[in-house]
Order: sequence, then C-alpha cells, then structure tokens
Amino acid sequence: MRKRLWIVLALTLVIPGLLFTASCAKKVVKEDTTMEQMGEDEAARRAREAAEQEELARQRALEEERLKEEAMMKEEARDRFVNEDILFDFDSSTLTAEAQKILTQKAEWLMNNPGVTSTVEGHCDERGTNEYNLALGDRRATSAKNFLVDLGVPASRLTTISYGEERPVDPAQNEEAWAKNRRAHFTIN
Repeated sequence: MRKRLWIVLALTLVIPGLLFTASCAKKVVKEDTTMEQMGEDEAARRAREAAEQEELARQRALEEERLKEEAMMKEEARDRFVNEDILFDFDSSTLTAEAQKILTQKAEWLMNNPGVTSTVEGHCDERGTNEYNLALGDRRATSAKNFLVDLGVPASRLTTISYGEERPVDPAQNEEAWAKNRRAHFTIN
C-alpha cells in the first residue's frame, strides 16, 4: 500500500511538473520564433516600402520629364505657327506649293488646339497704291483662310485683316525685301 501511495504521490507531483515544464518551454520557443519572424517580416515590409517609394520617385521623375518635353514641344509648335509666314509671288494671292505645305501644318496645329482662334494678316510690298495693296493683302489673307477651312478648321476660329504695305517685315527697297513682305502672317488671339 505504501508503494502505491508513493506511486500516486510521485505521479501527482511529477506529471504536473513535466506538463508545466514542457508547456513553458514550448511557449518560450514559440515566442522567440514569433519575435524573430516578426522582425524578419518587418524588415521585409520596410524593404518593400523602400523599393516602392524608389519606384514611385522614379516614375514621378519620368512623368515630370515627359511633361516638360511635351510642354516644350507644344511651345515650339505654337512658336512655329506664329512665326512661320507664307509667302506669295508678286501681285498674286495664289498659294504656292510651299505655302500649302505650311498651311497644312498650321491646320494640323489648329485642329490639335481647338480652343485657339487666329487672325490671318495679309501683307504686301510697297509697290502699288495703298488701296490696291490693301485689297491684295485682303485677298492673300482670305486665300490662306479658305485653304485652312478646306482642311477642316472651322471658319469661326479664323479672322482676316489686311495691312497692305503698312507693316513690312523688311523695310529695304530691293527684291529680296519685297519678297519677304509679300506674305500672310498668323497671330493667336
């Protein structure tokens, strides 16, 4: 009976002690593993966030560069539209092949910029009377406008005016200067 009492007593104390020890050891090991795992997960998350931030910064820089280039191209096209005149032969309002090419480019620019209105200015050289040159300048401006309208630009976006010989681009009195002054000039309203 004593032997049995010792066995029961030993089992009563030993079994809970073993369970307590075993369960505590597992918890410590799990906590250590969990802490290490959390540290690794945190490090991986931070690395992903850093990589994402770098990618976003790179994309922003590329987008800014693209927008700058696009703005420069638009500004260049706008400047070309305003600064590139079409020239006419002496005493003529007929469009040359070169003038038609330039007007085609101007029509494309106008179609790509639907909010823009423009004035076509007709100019002449100083030879001829004021009245004749005003009428010729008007015919030149109207000829350019009609060509643009034929290419699809709404007529409501274009106005014409004739300055005749009043605003020469080159005031010299020679054939080279007169050739520069026989033109249609475009302004943006």
